[in-house]
Amino acid sequence: MERDLTKTAAYDYQLPKELIAQDPAEPRDSSRLLVVHRENGGTEDRIFRDITEYLHPGDLLVMNDTRVLPARVEGVKKNEGGGAKVEIFFLNPGASGNEWTALVRPGRKLPEGTRVTLGGETEVTVGARLEDGLRTIVFAPGDDPLALIHRFGSTPLPHYITDSHADPERYQTVYAKREKENSVAAPTAGLHFTPELLKKLADMGVPHIFITLQVGLGTFRPVKAENIAEHVMHTEFCEIPPEAAAAIKAAKEGGGRVVAVGTTVVRTLESFAQRYGEIVPGVLDTKLFISPGYRFRVIDALITNFHLPMSTLLMLVSAFGGYETMMRVYNEAVEKRYRFFSFGDSMFIE
Repeated sequence: MERDLTKTAAYDYQLPKELIAQDPAEPRDSSRLLVVHRENGGTEDRIFRDITEYLHPGDLLVMNDTRVLPARVEGVKKNEGGGAKVEIFFLNPGASGNEWTALVRPGRKLPEGTRVTLGGETEVTVGARLEDGLRTIVFAPGDDPLALIHRFGSTPLPHYITDSHADPERYQTVYAKREKENSVAAPTAGLHFTPELLKKLADMGVPHIFITLQVGLGTFRPVKAENIAEHVMHTEFCEIPPEAAAAIKAAKEGGGRVVAVGTTVVRTLESFAQRYGEIVPGVLDTKLFISPGYRFRVIDALITNFHLPMSTLLMLVSAFGGYETMMRVYNEAVEKRYRFFSFGDSMFIE
């Protein structure tokens, strides 16, 4: 029976819990790699460092250089009846210098004006309720919110990683830039690269360049609507610097492939192409939701991890690799005991 690809349920698959990776492979490039050939639907089982055999001189790797903010901060309710634990998950700065937007737990039990103590010494105030359960967090005048988040926060691993022994730095790519520390989740397709592998590829004639997408709620929030067209993406900031735009243009003109390292790169490049008709340097806010039927304008190949059932990321991958091919490949990966999600194995779709 033909599946209705406008329905969220069409992107479901059965995943045994034990295949959800709790710790990453060591070294980074020793994870497994499932190569998918879009032309005929064929697959190959390799190791990630074998990616060198599938990239060619003239190809260009495009990577997201964002870094994960230690955004999860625990505090204690200070108001009358206080002492209760509060978790604040900081997302992005608000309109004023002393406000941030955040997810708060337990959000419904914290009325506006509730004061929360962080680290036993710094006080913030839970402010207005925003859409989608978000809250405003107000810092005291003179406080440096970002410095305090760094001081008291921890790296926010995804909810499905419940028993990890990995160092927090392992949830960062080796090329993440400190000045781009503004994401709440890692661009996990890049976690498999090592400096040595990047150098080997560059020496082969496969350079890499960086763009930025600040990973926010739009990337990992589940699709709750029955029809995917009713799902609304959250806005995420993205940037293409001049040198990246020039490199992408040169690769295209030279007959090389633009290889996106992760779905955040796909959404950035395709957002720019959709708005401007080509890749140009600049910044924009994107709400682009890619699903089957989308016409790709920029990317030629994709490196990506295995994504959650019924997620926008799986819909994007299905749009690029073909729905029937990708759902078959996902079931094949389950049978072959690949490891899934952020700390899991990788795919190369060409």
